[in-house]
Amino acid sequence: MNSALVALVAVAVFLVAGGIIAYGVMLYNNLVRLKRNIEKASSNIDVLLKQRNDEIPKLIDSAQEYMDYEKDVLNEITQARTEVQKANNPKDKAQADQMMKSALGNFFAVAEDYPDLKSTEQFQQLQERISSIEDQISDRREFYNSSVTTYNTRINQIPYNFLANSMNYQEKEVFEASEDEKQDVNISDQFSN
Repeated sequence: MNSALVALVAVAVFLVAGGIIAYGVMLYNNLVRLKRNIEKASSNIDVLLKQRNDEIPKLIDSAQEYMDYEKDVLNEITQARTEVQKANNPKDKAQADQMMKSALGNFFAVAEDYPDLKSTEQFQQLQERISSIEDQISDRREFYNSSVTTYNTRINQIPYNFLANSMNYQEKEVFEASEDEKQDVNISDQFSN
């Protein structure tokens, strides 16, 4: 009977140890998946930012012929494009992206004064393409923020926090709207011209 009891205890210890190991592996895999989702979302945003940046020179080229007196607007877009390319963390990317949105907004507002430019097929296609990319960036940013929020929450929850601390997982930054983006837009000023 003692050998049967010893065998039963050994099996129970083996099952408990196996269960603990399986649970630890499940926690680990969940944290890794969450971290990879953030990396994937960030990469998707970077791809779209690159696509938008690739469209900017085409947009400038199509407009230069018509907008000879609007060098400041064209330079603003070029400068914003450079800032987007230099940005390397979520905060800098968000600021550079806001700069680009503002520059594009100014550009398209000034383009309204050039009916010949607005009527060209190339300009219309570029405007639609950039608008589509902007929408996709917004969607990807929302997915990124959701992934970061889930990850940040998870690494602070018990029992994940013990594993996250041992793996040196740190909280990630979300894309946040700048103070300018949070301000109300005064539509009447834009149409008073």
